Amino acid sequence: MAVIYHAESRTFHLYNDAFSYIFKIMDPGIPVHLYYGRKIHDRDAFDYLLETARRPMAVVLSEDRPDLSLEHLKLEYPVYGTGDMRNPALDVRHENGSRLLELLYENHQITAGKSVPADLPGVYTEKDEEAETLALVLRDAESSLQVILYYSVMEEMPVLIRSAQIVNAGQNEIRLETAMSLSLDLPEMEYDMITLTGAWARERHVRRSPLHEGVQSIGSLRGFSSNNFSPFFALAEKNTDENSGTAVGVSIIYSGSFLAEAAADTYHTVRIRIGIHPETFEWHLQPGDSFRTPEAVLVYSDAGLNGMSQAFHTLCRTRIARGIWRDRCRPVLVNNWEGTYFDFDEEKLLAIARCAKDLGMEMFVLDDGWFRCRSSDRTGLGDWIVDTDKFPRGIRHFTDAVHAMGLLCGIWIEPEMVSPGTDLFREHPEWIIHEEGRPMHAGRHQYVLDYSNPDVVDAVFEKISAVLAESRVDYVKWDMNRSMSDVYSMTLKHQGELMHRYILGVYALYSRLIEKFPGILFESCASGGARFDMGMLYYAPQCWTSDDTDAYERQKIQYGTSYVYPLSSMGSHVSAVPNHQLHRSISFKTRADTAYFGTFGYELDLTKLTEEEKAEVRRQICFMKEHRQLIQFGTFFRLRSPFEGNETAWMCVSPDRSEAVIAYYRQTQEVNAGYRRIRLQGLDPDGLYAIEGQTETYYGDALMHAGLLLSDASCGEEKSEEGDYISRLYVLKRIA
Repeated sequence: MAVIYHAESRTFHLYNDAFSYIFKIMDPGIPVHLYYGRKIHDRDAFDYLLETARRPMAVVLSEDRPDLSLEHLKLEYPVYGTGDMRNPALDVRHENGSRLLELLYENHQITAGKSVPADLPGVYTEKDEEAETLALVLRDAESSLQVILYYSVMEEMPVLIRSAQIVNAGQNEIRLETAMSLSLDLPEMEYDMITLTGAWARERHVRRSPLHEGVQSIGSLRGFSSNNFSPFFALAEKNTDENSGTAVGVSIIYSGSFLAEAAADTYHTVRIRIGIHPETFEWHLQPGDSFRTPEAVLVYSDAGLNGMSQAFHTLCRTRIARGIWRDRCRPVLVNNWEGTYFDFDEEKLLAIARCAKDLGMEMFVLDDGWFRCRSSDRTGLGDWIVDTDKFPRGIRHFTDAVHAMGLLCGIWIEPEMVSPGTDLFREHPEWIIHEEGRPMHAGRHQYVLDYSNPDVVDAVFEKISAVLAESRVDYVKWDMNRSMSDVYSMTLKHQGELMHRYILGVYALYSRLIEKFPGILFESCASGGARFDMGMLYYAPQCWTSDDTDAYERQKIQYGTSYVYPLSSMGSHVSAVPNHQLHRSISFKTRADTAYFGTFGYELDLTKLTEEEKAEVRRQICFMKEHRQLIQFGTFFRLRSPFEGNETAWMCVSPDRSEAVIAYYRQTQEVNAGYRRIRLQGLDPDGLYAIEGQTETYYGDALMHAGLLLSDASCGEEKSEEGDYISRLYVLKRIA
């Protein structure tokens, strides 16, 4: 069992081999949190963990118990207005204007397995024994509002999934104004908060700072999860590093506007919240209606940040990502975007495809510019009619020609947007998010379609499915290139529901296309990594990690992304130099050595390569094909951070620990430096390993504790010829 209920003490103990999560129902029916951390022995009661104190200025539950105040108890799903002065998990507005609630225990149910919420992405199980779920029912007697808290414990992962369902079982309308997926009160604040921050072309940089009294939060009001703040944070004890110490990771399986925060009060307890961003959100519940929050994920690790990340990776890779591509190695591809941009025709692309086949690639991807009036990013979106000037014999002829070469074929779409001047823009202004009579504000010369309107989703589905059926492609790159502004729907009654209904519409379109075309590999994209989240991975098992393809910048981006997301989800390509984003030139070798740690491909015009470069590409592709099962599905360890020095290192280890690939990168050349070594992780300590290209052999314990020596000419007075931005790969195989 993963969930135990002790009826006499009214205590719930949720656990697996890694963690315990404990709360009790306290009179008059309030769920009070007691413990979350490393697994502890079960017992009939944990009341000794209930801390109370009589404190000035507190609103108490009753005059008989002046030591009991909701403000100073650790609560499971707090509401505002009845004594708790901290930020709530749930805030509602009744018809009479009241915001008051008193959510008290009504009943509960414990079931095997776990289901995915309707119309939302979520964690799934393939067998009931993989998880156990507690549904805790709370009710406000005055309004008959019912809240069902869901807790699912994964049997083999240090993972707890939480969500809430709010049901209007009364007679009057209720308006939700805040509905968090998770709220958790912790008894102390001596943590560092780790977030992944950035902007376009520098997504998911690692930031670590100590908690202080007050609120530390990240979030997005852009209508999507954003490249500014990833929907994730971790609380790590002060001594926690990559390989040791305790950390709690928090994320949400959602792709829309979100809020994630840690609020430390002046008594040094911490409230964690994550969910749909309350700003601009409201949801109207008529009698009988219900609302389900997105699922939130809690990961516990006492094996450092790598342990936390590995749990996220396993969950994302095996129980969020779905479909036939979930467990398949991803094809090595070439994308024509940085090779041609909009300047191409069929023959130019077929020449690149022929070269790709000759070099050993497996897929050609036709990026932006294949449809009518699309010679720039200023027009064309929405009509989705093939450009017969570029493809005089139609898109099917082109994709058939690529398939005839023995290559898979992919195509780019941006189905959530519309450009001015298109038929769709002229014929259906009411389908565009804006308010009639007010100025329309463009982003990237385009506007956002109103996916809260089912008619829009239906129309786009028909257009895109017609393109996919005609072209018979194997891969779709689904882009989204602007933030949501002028947030108003011309067909929606309650405007506060627009942003959430929009993302539900995106999910609905994904679901319908996947159902109709189950063999297609979808890759999500949003100006690179602006919508890289667990919600998207439920529909598209990989995401374009960033528009920045410079190898040095990608090392930082991919390092930060790995805090939550597996390598199999990271779109990573070798591009031309000077790099199109930074104008930096980095060797072909280092560009490939960086891009291997993801899905791998090329983003350049292959016909312009020299014979020497083509020979190097062949070697790179052979290396990736030989090792991609290990890289994309092995256990990933971060070894040295690009945010802390001049070096970056990471490694992948096979599940049976028989093989490993280690990557070492140094950004700038050094002279007369100290000796270098790096301690590896995850090997068999008793295994004897050989390093490809070396005659010496090493035991796993020596490589992990004494380290792998990296010293080179720069460690003395000899002149090093390597220069800046170097990379080295080490392939280990256990021989005994």
